[in-house]
Amino acid sequence: MASRGGAAREVVQTLLVALVLALVIRGFVIESFLVDGISMEPTLHDGERLLVDKLTYRWHPPQRFDIVVFRYPLDPARDFVKRVIGLPGETVEIRQGQVYVDGRPLEEPYLKQAGEDFYPPTTVPPGHVFVLGDNRPHSDDSRSGWTVPVRDIIGRAWLVYWPPAEAGLVPHP
Repeated sequence: MASRGGAAREVVQTLLVALVLALVIRGFVIESFLVDGISMEPTLHDGERLLVDKLTYRWHPPQRFDIVVFRYPLDPARDFVKRVIGLPGETVEIRQGQVYVDGRPLEEPYLKQAGEDFYPPTTVPPGHVFVLGDNRPHSDDSRSGWTVPVRDIIGRAWLVYWPPAEAGLVPHP
């Protein structure tokens, strides 16, 4: 009987260690997110599941073209997925759908459709990034007048794992 009690205790201890490790990994290392909507097509699709790297930005700030998951500035209870276009201190402008950063046109080969947008020159505040969706006509993004505080970035989209036919690394040009 003593061996059954020891075995049960071992199982409970193993389960507790696994639970603690899972919570630590989810809280600080990697987390799963659902793509909700078509704003990132053709790069990401509605209903895909992503793994988001939560460690990268502990060592360096977001880079242009990173695809990030963040708390939506107008409703922090919601998470959004968008592409970083403007970095702190840069001036972003859109003329006839062409994005300019500090006066230079930005090459965006990932775009499905640029549109005919206009956005006046705006300097990205310190500690913030300017984000846009890849499917511009169907994206609520920084063109609406908000930027994303870097502290509200949850992580960098790293891997699509669902559906299996779409599984693979998230492209970052």
